[in-house]
Amino acid sequence: MSEEMVVIVAGGEAPPPDAALEVPPGASVVAADGGVDHARALGLEVTLAIGDFDSVSPGGVDAAAAEGARVERHPAAKDSTDLELALDAALDLEPARILVLAGVGERLDHLAAALLLLGSAHYVGVELDARIGNARLHVVRDRRTLHGEPGELVSLLALHGPADGVRTEGLLYPLAGETLEAGSSRGVSNLFAAAAATISLERGTLLAVRPGGAT
Repeated sequence: MSEEMVVIVAGGEAPPPDAALEVPPGASVVAADGGVDHARALGLEVTLAIGDFDSVSPGGVDAAAAEGARVERHPAAKDSTDLELALDAALDLEPARILVLAGVGERLDHLAAALLLLGSAHYVGVELDARIGNARLHVVRDRRTLHGEPGELVSLLALHGPADGVRTEGLLYPLAGETLEAGSSRGVSNLFAAAAATISLERGTLLAVRPGGAT
């Protein structure tokens, strides 16, 4: 049975308390390892707890299971991060959209891996967004319209190769069929010029990062 949205609560640093406001009623919640504790602290009912559970609190998984969560344990020595396991599990529910909630944390390698993971071609069939700390992130394939505030910062970053034919409407510095190369800073620090901005591209994947606030 397909779902409208599946929410993933990542481990590591907790997402901000107001992240729970972005979760619609009835959404399934997949908690990755220590994300079990974070989800419960946010008042979210865990549908699936997944991971090697090396960072969850003592009794956290048992408490979630007692509340009705299904538990999927994986060995510590594995080829995927707990977040990737959670994303794959969420994909099995056939959602239209996946929302990841996480904190920034102190592990730069984990953060970089997570950002690259969001743009993986494995998730091409689902609309993917994230709230990481105060930042909001949106994976853009083909075309998306984002809603924000005039003057709000947004950066467009190509993932896993060039993003070709990028066009924007509603941003202060427009792009008109241009290519953003992976590793280029060309799309950094653009601004909403209106309450909505449309981003489209002919090929590739973009990550739209809204760090929060204005210049």
